[in-house]
Amino acid sequence: MDADNEAKGKVSGQAKQNPQALAAVQDKIDSVSHNASIMDSLPKSVKRRVNALKNLQANNTHIEARFYKKVHELERKYSALYQPLYDKRRNIVSGEVEPTDEECEWQSDHEDEAALAEDLKKKAAIEEKTEDANEEKPKGIPEFWLTIFRSVDMLSDMLQEHDEPILKHLQDIKVIFSGPDQPMSFTLEFHFDPNKYFTNTVLTKVYKMKSEPDAEDPFSYEGPEIIDCEGCEIDWLKGKDVTVKTIKKKQKHKGRGTARVITKQVPNDSFFNFFNPIKVSPDKELDEDSEYTLATDFEIGHFFRERIVPRAVLYFTGEALEDDESFEEEELDEGEEEELDEGEEEELDECEEEELDEGEEEELDEGEGEELDEGEEEELDESEEEDQDEEDQDDEEEGDSKDEDSEYALATAVEIGHFFRERIVPRAVLYFTGEAPEDDESTGDPQPAECNQQ
Repeated sequence: MDADNEAKGKVSGQAKQNPQALAAVQDKIDSVSHNASIMDSLPKSVKRRVNALKNLQANNTHIEARFYKKVHELERKYSALYQPLYDKRRNIVSGEVEPTDEECEWQSDHEDEAALAEDLKKKAAIEEKTEDANEEKPKGIPEFWLTIFRSVDMLSDMLQEHDEPILKHLQDIKVIFSGPDQPMSFTLEFHFDPNKYFTNTVLTKVYKMKSEPDAEDPFSYEGPEIIDCEGCEIDWLKGKDVTVKTIKKKQKHKGRGTARVITKQVPNDSFFNFFNPIKVSPDKELDEDSEYTLATDFEIGHFFRERIVPRAVLYFTGEALEDDESFEEEELDEGEEEELDEGEEEELDECEEEELDEGEEEELDEGEGEELDEGEEEELDESEEEDQDEEDQDDEEEGDSKDEDSEYALATAVEIGHFFRERIVPRAVLYFTGEAPEDDESTGDPQPAECNQQ
């Protein structure tokens, strides 16, 4: 009963802060009851041994925290090695440096391009030179980062039309890791050309991270997590602040009946609100909207750090977008297609059976069958050829479908192997008791003895 009451109190608090928590309340209560029943069903001697395993798991968690600190040090070390490449990328994007012909060679993955005849290559080269002579040559890669913002759903959702002229001046995004003697954090730096909107050349966003396990809930630890963020003040030029808009409002004097028009500034949707995040106060609970906004902010910061900055050119070309598609969506699409095909086949069969009634069958006698002349035979041959082509096309599509199934099966096998490596083996006792972090359940207050639950 104590475990159930504790779980109810916990999820009740979460439900007030998190919109997703409301739907999960009953599941959490049921899960805690289920986990309690697992331990209750064990003999006392086995319970002691399980608790001993949980103490080992707590020690494992602290070693894991040290591991992630080393990872952060490696990230900082290799960031210095990556930086010359990122600097050169910035110089090419801005047009400060023109890459050599050798640097611009890239072997295409398309076989048809690789097999292009030499004479066609020469002809294409001549046409390209003619076009180059006639068209105006742009500097660098225009709208490089803006194109990325438009292409990535997570960023395009924040992007407004009035943001785009400003983001055309964005020349680089950098990730700066905290120093060895500083609390774990990372900073996003957005570097801009001089422009008519603000005087800043760099806008920053700092993400603070918690790297140690929670003393009261050590099993919830899954590595460093973002706990807070700080933006920066944008020095907007007069009339250029896109994060606010000016509205006019008519006010009527109650006594005299006269009216006047006043103007006031109100918040406006803009990507640049990204640099003015919600302030987190330990003494004040956030409402649902603020909780969601903050969680989204953390996710965006992590996405910039892990995906956008290291692979910017692939998001510009669209090649990275294919990698970001989830297997769940692909599986759903396949299921929908199968249901649709089955439904269409049943409907088609029913329609054909209804159309072929007894009277129509009698009309197709032997005499009509003999009336096929030469022209009709040709039409029949053409029809057979078309049917054969359709069969060949169906075979090709079936082959493609089998290839996709094989790729999906392989990807699933890899995912399962990764899950064993990263989750099951290191946290086996938590999956045995049902307290694995993905279930987000409390493990109670720590006790000192080795065979007591930590």
